[in-house]
Amino acid sequence: MMPVLWTSEDAAAATGGRSSRPWQAGGVSIDSRTVAEHDLFVALRGPRFDGHDYVADALRRGAAAALVDSTPSGLDADAPLLVVDETQRGLEALAAAARNRSPARIAAVTGSVGKTGVKEALRLVLGRQAETAASAGNLNNQWGAPLSLTRLPRTARYGIFELGMNHAGEIEPLSRLVRPHVAVVTTIAPAHTEFFETIEAVADAKAEIFAGLEPDGIAVLNRDNRWFDRLAAAAQAAGAGRIVSFGAEAGATVRLTDFESGEDGSVVSVDCDGRPLTFRVGAPGRHWVANSLAVLATVSALGASVEDAAAALVDVRPPQGRGRRSILRVPGGDRGETFTLIDESYNASPEAVRAAFEVLALASPSGHGRRIAVLGDMLELGTEGRSLHESLAGDLVRHPIDLVYAAGPLMAELYRALPPKMRGGHAADSAALAPLIAAIVRPGDVVLVKGSLGMGMARIVSALAADDEETGRGG
Repeated sequence: MMPVLWTSEDAAAATGGRSSRPWQAGGVSIDSRTVAEHDLFVALRGPRFDGHDYVADALRRGAAAALVDSTPSGLDADAPLLVVDETQRGLEALAAAARNRSPARIAAVTGSVGKTGVKEALRLVLGRQAETAASAGNLNNQWGAPLSLTRLPRTARYGIFELGMNHAGEIEPLSRLVRPHVAVVTTIAPAHTEFFETIEAVADAKAEIFAGLEPDGIAVLNRDNRWFDRLAAAAQAAGAGRIVSFGAEAGATVRLTDFESGEDGSVVSVDCDGRPLTFRVGAPGRHWVANSLAVLATVSALGASVEDAAAALVDVRPPQGRGRRSILRVPGGDRGETFTLIDESYNASPEAVRAAFEVLALASPSGHGRRIAVLGDMLELGTEGRSLHESLAGDLVRHPIDLVYAAGPLMAELYRALPPKMRGGHAADSAALAPLIAAIVRPGDVVLVKGSLGMGMARIVSALAADDEETGRGG
């Protein structure tokens, strides 16, 4: 039997709208292409689309009803509609009602890097302890955050919501909607800095997450980050009752005491507010060690079991496009000829790219395989973009990485700064680079693909996986 998330009566009361007839929805969607049976389809209007154009399609696909602010053409007279004044406000009203009726302990997560990984790890470790809801994928903006809230089950004990931004002023209204008991800032680093004059301005924009904290809410902050004091002051000014910190610095609530990294993860030792803990993180890299500290600090702040969460971290895997590993057949090769793909194609910033280099360096090629970095431009870095790209060359040289292939005008700066023996090739964009990479991969290679979403590095991932029948196999 379908769990009922919204009834026509509940939704009408929440939005002040009017339902054309009774209906029940088990989910909420804003995309007619992926709408599921019994979803409420919300017809949003954007700069390049109008969801009202897709209402008929959503209903044909089995949507329970559509939330609209005008009646689309081509519908049956008895089509199930919830008519509101404006659909974005209607979505936000549904989200607020879902938050108001929920008994869950709520955490909101932001940061320059690591927020999706921390959110997904929290979903995993808390889900082992009680019913936990979390934002799907990277639904963290003015549409995704309220959509995620509308999907919050009445029975959930924990809710984890990712909040993102490109400009100042974007996180505050989302935080006030989510109303977290715990607000997490993973770190502050150069990312999306094109729209900010200083890194301090980035920190202040991330600090907007404290605006919606529940009374005496808790801020979880990275003690190792140079902007810790600035963020702590902002949290206290917003009414945070307590600061819970994580990192290697003395005084961190969850303090790193030791770790050992390997190709398949790390063994981590921490002092958690006076309690020693040693556990294994199932995702490789120093950045996942830092993520694990943030997870345990958040679990502690939510009042869940830190020991149980630490034990569950062994099952953490990088999300798709953010470090997911696959063992794939070499394009055009025999079935037994395979290579390892590390898919970091979703996004990139200087700190995240350096972390990806470390993961590639930890990987072990087989036979005569090589470590190959395939890199696309890091976007939205403003006037410092070229120098930030060039500065990564030193990091590549320090690691045992054999070849670098690059796409885009900014990565050309890095490419030119490399020793000639490391230069594999450069292309104008990912579409031009993809066939070159597919042609040079050989058995035993480990290939890292990393770049900003706007560079379309997923094209290269697709080209490498085209001959493989088991895409996604592996870590």
